[in-house]
Amino acid sequence: SLESVRRDPRWRDPNLREVISMLSHPMDSVKSNAAAYLQHLCYENDRIKQEVRQLNGVPMLVQLLDHPKAEVYRKACGALRNISYGRDHNNKITIKNCDGIQALVRLLRKCSSVEVKELVTGTLWNLSSHEPLKMVVINNGLQTLCDEIIIPHSGWRKNPGDASELLSAEWTTVFKNTSGCLRNVSSDGAEARQRLRECEGLVDALLHALHSAVVNKDTDNKSVENCVCILRNLSYHVHKEIPGAERFQEPHQLRSAGHQRKKNEADCLGGKRTKGWKNGFMDRKYGTMDLPNRREQMKGLELLYQPEAVRLYLSLLTCSQNHNTLEAATGALQNLAAGQWAWSSYIRATVRKEKGLPVLVELLRSDVDKVVRAVAIALRNLAMDKRNKDLIGSYALRDLVGNLPSGQQHPAKNLEGDTVVSLLNTIHEIITDSPENARALIQGHAVQKLVSINKSSQSARETKAASQVLQAIWTYKELRSALNKKGWAKSHFKVPKPTTSGGTKKSKSVKQGGDDITLPLMDKSQAKKK
Repeated sequence: SLESVRRDPRWRDPNLREVISMLSHPMDSVKSNAAAYLQHLCYENDRIKQEVRQLNGVPMLVQLLDHPKAEVYRKACGALRNISYGRDHNNKITIKNCDGIQALVRLLRKCSSVEVKELVTGTLWNLSSHEPLKMVVINNGLQTLCDEIIIPHSGWRKNPGDASELLSAEWTTVFKNTSGCLRNVSSDGAEARQRLRECEGLVDALLHALHSAVVNKDTDNKSVENCVCILRNLSYHVHKEIPGAERFQEPHQLRSAGHQRKKNEADCLGGKRTKGWKNGFMDRKYGTMDLPNRREQMKGLELLYQPEAVRLYLSLLTCSQNHNTLEAATGALQNLAAGQWAWSSYIRATVRKEKGLPVLVELLRSDVDKVVRAVAIALRNLAMDKRNKDLIGSYALRDLVGNLPSGQQHPAKNLEGDTVVSLLNTIHEIITDSPENARALIQGHAVQKLVSINKSSQSARETKAASQVLQAIWTYKELRSALNKKGWAKSHFKVPKPTTSGGTKKSKSVKQGGDDITLPLMDKSQAKKK
């Protein structure tokens, strides 16, 4: 044993070059011990990791992933996980260049050991944090990760006929690592999003896992966060990127139809639940608009933009305390409510009918900047529906204005500039084509804040956004008398001259089509290490 050898007075610890040379020793026990020693040495030691790479140790460890002995490939994978962790992307690139990603995926397919699966998926999670490797992971491992880990651990089964097959998700370390990896790669771009949407069983399994989390009231763990972030990313630009999206582009008459309030539609920030829901779908007699004809069993990427997904995200917003989960679920709603296509209209109506607006308004009071920003943009997109706009104007304006900075003093939340701009853009959307909302804004003492931002903000974007709101208020001639009585003159509503020679300012808001700009956040913590 190693301990008995170390008791020999002639013993000395081998240097790094000697340890790496042992990886090619003819005895398997020496190989596994050398790999285990490297795993130990590389733990949180960037200098040692760099030296291992420079001494050509990485290709030797990758080669051992295909070794027939479990003890050897297990230790080799552990070393690679520690080497791949951290900000030095050279280690990740080196693993990729010697076909390490393919070797890791092969090992995942052949091995049934939970410990090895944790090591493999942890290593892939680390590798997926580097932008140039994301498509490599997708190309070589996406379907395997889905089939071997995501589907089995989510509780979803491909055969929906047997009710006993609907199992709860298992929040294992392997599932956390794999969902973290897919969360990273899902942020890579349009091609990556489309590959994940089309991966058989992935969207189904992720939604099932989240449904399980809601039912079992277990919504604050890291795996749930990862799943919501993946779905948020996959819903980004869905109205542009899914096959045949042009068939669902929204005609003008459909948009205007959504602007007419039904007599029997309850106030969805209070009062009784609207009638007309059967089996979870809007009944045509009572709904704001008809849903497109659907097959009985939806699957795959079609599930991303169904009312069922909306209800799931709203449930998460109601029961989760995880700020990243709250931001991602709100971002998913934001993405789905964006764009001029039929489904975004249905999504906007579904959020209202599912009593989602008061849930979002409540989150405006959060102390977490990114949550407030995501909610503000989501409300802006939802306000493209006229009935939503009326309700948001009645119930959310006070909180939106309350989050704005006042003079030189920012509110206690100390919101970032991007969040302030999002709040202003949402207010602008709410008062556009709505003199009632503009009047409520004036009565809420918002003009003083807007004028202050317009004149004194150090941010050109904040100044521009505030000036657009002020201009929109001044366009309502019937409100000018009330403004004058409060001491406001036309000069307060003018656009300030730019202080620097920049590009030409656009006078028109970019509200058309809504915002679907929420793409994240690759996981900074990467994988758990040892």
